[in-house]
Amino acid sequence: MINTLIGMVVVGAGIKAQETLSVNLEKSSLKWMGEYTFYFGGHEGFISLTEGQLIKTNDQITGGHFIIDMNSISNTDIKIEDANKSLVDHLKSEDFFNVKEYPVARLVITQINYNDQTHAEIDAVLTIKNISKSIRFRAEFDPGKKEVNTKFKIDRNDWGVNYNHLLKDEAISDAIGFHINLIYK
Repeated sequence: MINTLIGMVVVGAGIKAQETLSVNLEKSSLKWMGEYTFYFGGHEGFISLTEGQLIKTNDQITGGHFIIDMNSISNTDIKIEDANKSLVDHLKSEDFFNVKEYPVARLVITQINYNDQTHAEIDAVLTIKNISKSIRFRAEFDPGKKEVNTKFKIDRNDWGVNYNHLLKDEAISDAIGFHINLIYK
């Protein structure tokens, strides 16, 4: 009887408690940034998450997945309404994200390697325009605030976002920057 009880405790100690945490879509943000290649300046705005979940195992975030509404792309730096609309429409067009054909993007966290309790390196798969590529970025976790923050860049050409302007001064960088702030419940 005592051996059975000890065996149950030992087996029970190896079980990982896993929990799904919903991302608060209203409080979370996904900011994008694009820059010109040959002079200072660029554009920025936001894209909305339509779904987001984090996986928590034994008190640490260990995975997650997110769906991004590409139709929601906005611009925050151009204050003239017509110019703002023109840029947003261009970003939605076939020159960039072709949101008519590819209305969503996805990010799936495949592995998290913690450096300490609040800093980690994340491996994920990012899908844009139905092209999936592995990416790696650093993130900061604040379990007390139930918050995750990260900044990273991707090469837009890897996802078929291949617009190239004919004028050198108007050329845009191949890098697209993202700043993600996730608030979870």
